[in-house]
Amino acid sequence: MSRKMEKANDFRAISRAIVVVIVVVILVIAGAGIYLATATSASTTTSSSSSSSITSSSSTVVTSVTSSSHSTSPTTSTTSSSTSTSTSSSSSALATSSSATSTSSPFHNTLVIDDANWPEDDLNQLYAVSSLPWPNWLEDTVYQPLIGVNETSEYGTGVIQYEPALVNNWTVSPSGTSYTMNLRQGVTFSNGDPFNAYQVWLEMYGFYYLSDNSSAWLESYALFNMTNVDFGPATIALINQSGGVINPSGSAISLMQNASWPIYVTGPYTIVFQLLSPFSYFPGTLVAYEGLMFDTQYVLDNGGFGTPTQFNSNFNQIPIPGSGPYIVSQVSENSYVQFVQNPNYWGKNLTAAQIAQQPIFDPGHAKNVIVNYKPDDVTRYTDLITGTSQVSMIESADWNLVQQNSATLSYLSMPPWNGEVAAVAINSAEYPTNITAVRQAIVHSINYTDIAQTVFFGKLSQFVGPEYPAWKQFYDLGNYAPYQYNLTLAQADLNSANISSFPTLNFTVIAGCQFCISTAEIVQSDLSQIGINVDIEVQDTTLYYTPYGSYSSELQTPNQIGSLSLLGAEEWGPATLTPADYWYTFVSNESLYGDWAVYSSPSVVACANAFTSSTNTTYIKSICTAAQKQIYDDAPYAWLGLVTLWYAAGSLVWQKSVVSGFLVDPVWDGQDTAPIFNTLTFVS
Repeated sequence: MSRKMEKANDFRAISRAIVVVIVVVILVIAGAGIYLATATSASTTTSSSSSSSITSSSSTVVTSVTSSSHSTSPTTSTTSSSTSTSTSSSSSALATSSSATSTSSPFHNTLVIDDANWPEDDLNQLYAVSSLPWPNWLEDTVYQPLIGVNETSEYGTGVIQYEPALVNNWTVSPSGTSYTMNLRQGVTFSNGDPFNAYQVWLEMYGFYYLSDNSSAWLESYALFNMTNVDFGPATIALINQSGGVINPSGSAISLMQNASWPIYVTGPYTIVFQLLSPFSYFPGTLVAYEGLMFDTQYVLDNGGFGTPTQFNSNFNQIPIPGSGPYIVSQVSENSYVQFVQNPNYWGKNLTAAQIAQQPIFDPGHAKNVIVNYKPDDVTRYTDLITGTSQVSMIESADWNLVQQNSATLSYLSMPPWNGEVAAVAINSAEYPTNITAVRQAIVHSINYTDIAQTVFFGKLSQFVGPEYPAWKQFYDLGNYAPYQYNLTLAQADLNSANISSFPTLNFTVIAGCQFCISTAEIVQSDLSQIGINVDIEVQDTTLYYTPYGSYSSELQTPNQIGSLSLLGAEEWGPATLTPADYWYTFVSNESLYGDWAVYSSPSVVACANAFTSSTNTTYIKSICTAAQKQIYDDAPYAWLGLVTLWYAAGSLVWQKSVVSGFLVDPVWDGQDTAPIFNTLTFVS
């Protein structure tokens, strides 16, 4: 999600006998969640939002019998229901393939990447509980996930595939509430500390503590019964004084084996997650953010976690060691981060076949990597053309130059079923936009085609939120048409609100985002046609994000939030890889962050909770169909569309003659905007 900012201090406590070995869980999903973007020749054109389409059958969860070469356990298949899927994709080619992560790729001394953003909260992985840092250039390169995603399969065949990463395999109880995860052995962090179940245990409860003991500490999902958990400074001190997590004492192990807590270990390489209710998509909560592993022993040795109101800042520029193929060698604040290959990388001798099974384990193809923060678009483009950088983020100001140089440049694009949402949030808790008829007037007065063509270069696909089309079986339940530009209907909606003197609305926009300003200007012009005046307020980053936090906190001061704004400040990508993500994030009173419209309704909350309390797809769909209608009628967001460029009105661009391909963030730039650079391969 774009610029997902300071919510670390704004958590609120929000409530909510045969075991089958599962090595790979395949979620067959129409159209696929495209956590692998596509490489497109700069001369390629795609249809505008008015003509984008998705071809697919309905789909449900399927468990695969496929085994991984990493697995050391036998496999048994289970199936919750069957499905078939077909996809209609664009004509662009994949940015990566199995060959793109081959160890035979040419090796370079230095790879340079220019990004448009500096990571919020620097490089401190403790902020993962707040869905930060963003962008996280250390994702997969330094910090590896418990659960992986087969991005090539996901993009190429329309299949989302959870697969082993640092978790070697897992089992699920018949009730669907207990996940026993067996960890990969022989993994070490870059400083030599071992990765084990005690490390995972302490990281999970450390996040719980930093969330101020919120029951919904895992990305707004209230998955666990935390009633019996007594974890805080005293517990952390006990662990630290009892051998830590490398050689824990008997008393420390006894604490970590306490099965009355929802997360507990049963051995040095086995950890159990006991859920309140069955949740088929639970592994998808561990592919990013809280699922990325770091050395908690190092945390203990260097000041601990901090407190819920003041995370330990020692790790802002001196990152906690990870298990990945790179380590951070130098940091220049608001300028660059330099990485070097990890000489102690546990996976440096993996075979090509093993890397093909899990490409994010690739040791990398450059000894040094420099990721620059360069806010000026012209500078990033110049670096790319002159060879100073090999990959650059190019935004709207210079996108015409990318298109003009189609013979030499390629860029990342995503198909129309991706999860990157562009939407205008309408403040549902402040007059006059708290009136449903006013919001309906707004969504019918916006010229969506104009915005798609003028601002996003035609790279928007039509969308009816909140669910995104990768989760086809839950997308647009009720088959509602996207909101249409219809001034007659908009005027009728506004007249029905019966407001004699309509106040001027304000559209808050974050400074430095040109496409955001352009979007706001079109909306301003559109609304003027039905007699609504709009002032555009460009705010600096700190001022803009100050009022945003949990739904409950926003509800206290809705007047500090703009009448109109862009969801996520620019656009929004998920923090987890599950169909429940958006139902929790920006349309529910259980949201810990992201409800830009300050919107909730009982039927929507029921839908979000249905995902985490049942595996019955028919039941979930029946509950969420009512929620879909409620949201559609209430119109808290004007859904502009799904962006098909990697970064809204811009994308990652590279020289065709230099770069072969790479993987990207599995959650649609919800965690990172740069390539997963250890997977980047060179032409020569």
